[in-house]
Amino acid sequence: MKIFRADQVKQIDAYTIENEPIPSIDLMERAAGKIFDWVIDKYSDRKPIKIFIGPGNNGGDGLAVARMLADKNFRVEMYYVKFTDKVSEDWKINFERLQKQKKVKLCTIAEKNEFPDIREDELVLDGIFGSGLTRPLKGLPAEIVHYINQSNAEVIAIDIPSGLFGEDNSGNNKNNIIKANLTLTFQFPNVSFFFAENEDFVGDWYVLPIGLHKDIIDQMPASHYFVTREFVRRNLMLRKKFSHKGTYGHALLISGCYGKMGAAVLASGACLRTGIGLLTAHVPKLGYQIIQNTVPEAMISIDQSDILFTEVPDLNQYDAVGAGPAIGCKNNSQKAIRELLNKAKVPLVLDADAINILGSQKEWLKEVPENSIFTPHPKEFERLAGNTEDHFTRNRVQIEFAQKYKVYVVLKGAYTAIACPDGTCYFNTTGNPGMATAGSGDVLTGIILSLLGQRYSPKLSAIIGVYIHGLAGDLAVEHVGQEALIASDIIDYLGHAFKRIKNV
Repeated sequence: MKIFRADQVKQIDAYTIENEPIPSIDLMERAAGKIFDWVIDKYSDRKPIKIFIGPGNNGGDGLAVARMLADKNFRVEMYYVKFTDKVSEDWKINFERLQKQKKVKLCTIAEKNEFPDIREDELVLDGIFGSGLTRPLKGLPAEIVHYINQSNAEVIAIDIPSGLFGEDNSGNNKNNIIKANLTLTFQFPNVSFFFAENEDFVGDWYVLPIGLHKDIIDQMPASHYFVTREFVRRNLMLRKKFSHKGTYGHALLISGCYGKMGAAVLASGACLRTGIGLLTAHVPKLGYQIIQNTVPEAMISIDQSDILFTEVPDLNQYDAVGAGPAIGCKNNSQKAIRELLNKAKVPLVLDADAINILGSQKEWLKEVPENSIFTPHPKEFERLAGNTEDHFTRNRVQIEFAQKYKVYVVLKGAYTAIACPDGTCYFNTTGNPGMATAGSGDVLTGIILSLLGQRYSPKLSAIIGVYIHGLAGDLAVEHVGQEALIASDIIDYLGHAFKRIKNV
């Protein structure tokens, strides 16, 4: 699904109004109806509700929601935060409809002493500002935001938490933003929802479709997307009856060193469980028996060193090569990584210590084969590209890195971001905090390597690999819980993840 800037959404709204066609007030009614449906599905009419609105169309949504809830006998109180004499035309229409209904009184707040009491057992709907906000809040709007945040009431933001910008919040005043428990956004999420520093403001979020025009959505360019199950299902290859193990590729995994052979075991197991036809694990001599006993389906290439990666085997027989999980950063391993970069004729999957080595030898980055896939966690990415003060800036740096070196960068975390050489970025929507555990990244490396070896494009290998990894973690956590989840659980649920995607 595309993620648009606030100014693009405004254009999409205008196109929909003109070409559906639909009056803007009816489009607002449609959006408010989605909020109304959500609230009545989740809450009893005994739940007291306070709705705070501003003068724009976000406030117009709030007025319409209040009217709809009152029609269902919800106890609604309405507060207009007045910091200007101007209101939108659709706001006026919905205000007149509310007055005509005569079930909800609109109270005006023009100064601090007019703030109402907010109890902890009440539900607050925030409709003060929408996604078109361009300046940090101050004055009365900032004061009411502070007041709502201190109330300990449950808060639902309509479209976007008031005070939060849709994209770049690096210059925003974080003290003057609504802290919502839940955000109900219309048609598309905002880019800012995907960054960790905004979690306390956005809370959980859900996209409510409001029927914006498909033609303009398809035509409007976007730099950011988030991944849906339908996209993954559409792009999964179907296995043919007369295929054999050679049909599904041969991958080489370079992993493991003394004391850290578990990474090789996990990455190998994940690679095989994701469908690779053949896997060869290149490990130091001490790893031979470990891999032979724990992953009998894998073939083994044995390094000349007893304890670490020092040499690159013949690469001609492999469709994909992955390197890095727990190989260490010793001088011999660094030399071997550079040898791998120079010998490889296919895109590589580079993880963990391979990335750390490149972070310390940045001049080697230009030798990385085009369309290779980097899978760093945030600290590893900092070693590659430098520190950034916020996640929006880090995302921009990530995209610039992918463009500069013509590679894919899978930056791991909540909403793992996949930056592409063409300047686009895809946010993943599966996964959970239980996956923040040792070896989870090694599993991801094996999954992506497997897909690349099966001749998925590097882009699809990264996007589908991350999605499946997260979905397997989500399925596993249903049975073991977040605290007990370990990396091998993710491997155990890979088959279930494929079945879930296919709806089997």
